[in-house]
Amino acid sequence: MAVYTDVGDDALTEFLSAYDLGAVLAFKGIAEGVENSNFYLKTEAGSFILTLYEKRVREEQLPFFLNLMEHLAAHGISCPQPIRNRSGTALGHLAGRPAALVSFLEGLSVKSPTAVHCRALGGALAALHIAGTGFSMTRPNDLSLDAWRPLLEASGSRADTVTPDLKSRLDQEVDFLERHWPRDLPTGVIHADLFTDNVFFLGEQVSGIIDFYFACTDALAYDLAICLNAWCFEADNSYNLTKGRAMIGGYQAVRPLDQLEIDAFPVLCRGSAMRFCLTRLYDWLNVPPGAMVHPKDPLEYDRKVAFHRHIVHASEYGFLS
Repeated sequence: MAVYTDVGDDALTEFLSAYDLGAVLAFKGIAEGVENSNFYLKTEAGSFILTLYEKRVREEQLPFFLNLMEHLAAHGISCPQPIRNRSGTALGHLAGRPAALVSFLEGLSVKSPTAVHCRALGGALAALHIAGTGFSMTRPNDLSLDAWRPLLEASGSRADTVTPDLKSRLDQEVDFLERHWPRDLPTGVIHADLFTDNVFFLGEQVSGIIDFYFACTDALAYDLAICLNAWCFEADNSYNLTKGRAMIGGYQAVRPLDQLEIDAFPVLCRGSAMRFCLTRLYDWLNVPPGAMVHPKDPLEYDRKVAFHRHIVHASEYGFLS
């Protein structure tokens, strides 16, 4: 279960006393996610998600995330809405952690997305990018290129305890990405962590997007590359071209990519795979004592990096040439 911090009954009661939500009817930890402690809360006023912010999320960054969700919802994106207490504040503290309540969204995540799901996701991602236009706040992506070498060095020689020669292989990959990373692509607000458990569906339509706590200002096409890595590979690590073509087509039907973005896509995919390989590797080697969490396998993304290393042209992902 992805819960790092336990919440006692008395602490919860005190926290909720600032809200007009009525009596608590249900409260339980949520297994999905690895970054924060999340709980399902049901009160007489409805259903909510309570998040305690852990690990990489700094408190001074939280207004960006909370304000972004309000902005996106005001521009037609179905996403959680921060719940403000009686004093009009959306951010509080609980069990020694910054904490916030957000609205609960209906829908189910899909563990094995089809091409139809991938196309719907592509369209929803493009709509999110368009809706983010005009959001007044910015936040750098602190898990992009400049963070990758420090992350690798933080794992150091222990990387080779996961699999032999992993450290030298990742060193070479970071060298390549530092030389070839594109820097002049269209930018805006990106989600930056849109895995399948962060997207809800009702039938084959996207009903909601959640977990904006890696959102930042970065290349829009990089967000699509993250989604392609997360949605379009099969369990045997093979790339599903049909799913890739569907996701790219869904995105381009709403927001067409320019030629610079398309040409950069192989490097963006390679870099986004490296980002998750490195953060998973760090988490694999540094699970906090007592944390009820199962770290994700970094080698899944090491294998995806290897796949992207052999891609020559964006058409191999499903772009029409």
